[in-house]
Parts: sequence; structure tokens; C-alpha cells
Amino acid sequence: MKTRDTADQDRLTGAGRRDNLTGAFALRGRFYGEAVLLIDDVLTTGSTAGECALVLLNGGAAAVSLLVCARAVLRGAAGTDGTHID
Repeated sequence: MKTRDTADQDRLTGAGRRDNLTGAFALRGRFYGEAVLLIDDVLTTGSTAGECALVLLNGGAAAVSLLVCARAVLRGAAGTDGTHID
């Protein structure tokens, strides 16, 4: 669950998004030894998913997997294979 209001993520850098979400989530319920599947509609920097996974793992989850419906990319950004998205 989200424990506090956070700034809108859309205008923040990757580092700013991570800082914005640090400590913004807590567990409600028990996850000790459980394998958890997080589902995200759009993955941008992964900051939200990463922070949620960290909270789950620190709370005792055995594993956290992520299912994403879409991946956002910046126009003109270099892909991991060296290609550019225009």
C-alpha cells in the first residue's frame, strides 16, 4: 500500500523518480516465503516496480517477478542493442 503522497513522476528524472518513491510503500498482510507477481501497465524507469519489489523482499517475499503490459521509451534514445528509436 502507498503510505504517503508523492509528486507526479512524469517530469522527474530517473534518479528523481527513485528518490520520490523511497519509503512510499509498505506491506499490508504477510508475504513471508511467497512468490509475488507485480503487474504494471506501463514501465517507464522501473522506479515504482523496483521500490515495490524491494519492500516485498524486505518483508520476507521469497521472489518477486514483474509482468509489464508496455515499455515506455524516449524518442531518439539508444536501445540496449545500440539501435535508436525514432
